[in-house]
Amino acid sequence: MRRIRCTALIFAMLLLASPVLAQETVKLFVYEDGYVQVEISIVPDNYTEPLIVPVTEHAQDIIVEDSRGNPIDFQETNGSLLIYPGSAELVRVSYYTPDLTSKRGIVWTVNFSSEVPFEVLLPDGAVIVDLSDIPLRINGTSITMPPGNQSVSYIIENPPTGKNQKSGALEVLLAFGGAILIGGVFFIWWRKRAGNDGGETKADPIEGALESDELREEERLALKYLLEHGGRASQAEIRDALGIPKTTAWRMFKRLEEKGLVKIIRGRKENWVELKR
Repeated sequence: MRRIRCTALIFAMLLLASPVLAQETVKLFVYEDGYVQVEISIVPDNYTEPLIVPVTEHAQDIIVEDSRGNPIDFQETNGSLLIYPGSAELVRVSYYTPDLTSKRGIVWTVNFSSEVPFEVLLPDGAVIVDLSDIPLRINGTSITMPPGNQSVSYIIENPPTGKNQKSGALEVLLAFGGAILIGGVFFIWWRKRAGNDGGETKADPIEGALESDELREEERLALKYLLEHGGRASQAEIRDALGIPKTTAWRMFKRLEEKGLVKIIRGRKENWVELKR
């Protein structure tokens, strides 16, 4: 009986909720493996009513926050997010999904339906081969599409093959050899100078961050965990080791990435975190 009442309550709230139409911006960041990061920014018209934001079936790492990065309450129901903006002047929704892309041969296609114009940012090296409609703007691999059910098809250029590739490889080897020689000379000079200066060397940024007061406790523990495990680990592994919720961990990794301490590597099944040394 309680379950029926809860379902009825959610349904009633959905009827009262405001559909996301006005003052909304949408960006799609497309990765080489077909995953897409969807970022939606909304300025609520009515702070007393919840917002409805549709999401894909396999949405992952869902984050709903305000302009300062503070989490905002939400519920997942019927393929949508029911968001309670409270006093937030801006609502940011972010998630990853493999549902928006498909591949046929070497051609990738992004399909997305939106009631507002949206921007698609393709991977580096992408070449657009087809569009479902006339774009509002194109700037390199960034395309702004009009509202509606739209698609963007592209291919990712491969490196040159055959004779040109061999020639290029030879040039790379020669350049690499020269770089090693120059690097060796510089290293010897640097060692001598370091010895003359009392052996002072540039501080490790990770060690410096750990010794500073700028990190939160969970950030410090995450960096120590990475140091103890070869500088790289999956987000799930770190999250389980620290015993923190998924959304808390995701925000923590984003903060560390913005500080230039780690790099987030998106995998097909899970994300990885790597120290930047």
